[in-house]
Amino acid sequence: MDPFIIMVLAATLGTWFVTALGAATVVFFTSPNPKSLNIMLGFASGVMIAASFWSLLQPAIERAEAASSLPAYLVATLGFLSGAFFMWTSDKVVSLSRRKADSTQGQPNERLHRIIMLILSITLHNIPEGLAVGVAFGALGSGYSTEDLMGAVSVAVGIGLQNFPEGAAVSVPLRREGYSRKKSFLYGQASGMVEPVAGVLGAWLVVYVEAILPYALSFAAGAMILVAVHELIPECQRNQEGRPYLATMGIVLGFAVMMLLDVMLG
Repeated sequence: MDPFIIMVLAATLGTWFVTALGAATVVFFTSPNPKSLNIMLGFASGVMIAASFWSLLQPAIERAEAASSLPAYLVATLGFLSGAFFMWTSDKVVSLSRRKADSTQGQPNERLHRIIMLILSITLHNIPEGLAVGVAFGALGSGYSTEDLMGAVSVAVGIGLQNFPEGAAVSVPLRREGYSRKKSFLYGQASGMVEPVAGVLGAWLVVYVEAILPYALSFAAGAMILVAVHELIPECQRNQEGRPYLATMGIVLGFAVMMLLDVMLG
């Protein structure tokens, strides 16, 4: 096996592991506390909004400016709107399936609907991140310096650190919906499983992925924004009990933490 493929696999397995660590934050909740979960849900919303720009849209614009024949603003806009439209369509399909299930079972499946939408959005976000790691290491195959290798490592480290709050962004809302800590953790870490697959694919197809990656990054950004605004933010504002800014400060904190990681790690 190509040594660069092995390096990519090791790096993306590491980013997956950090996702699992983030998902493991649900073990600190012995029982669902509404106030704590509102803050964490707001934090997850802030993480997703910040990641949609600094982790996805900004790199998409930079890559499009360097490699795309189309204007970078057009590439980013088309990808962003496509991602939002995809999630909207998925929401409609899931809602239709839920209504059919309700008519046959006689009980609501709202929790299932929320799970599918949330996991799908984070998983879509992790695919281009895995591709980015694969491209960074796969590009070393044509000759590289120590600086190039450290640059690829820094990409993997940066994405790995970002994955910690993203793992929590899945597991904490699931805990809010009443799922056990074990199930919330398993679903949360599963959202990062696509990164090793996407990373290896990116390393094998590095020449082609360079052209596709700007669209994939902005596509994932559109999907994340739609879910954060439509699902997570309204949910974290429920049951405030006279503390309307509790979840809002969670959103601000999540945005700040994700922004700090992205800008600091470049």
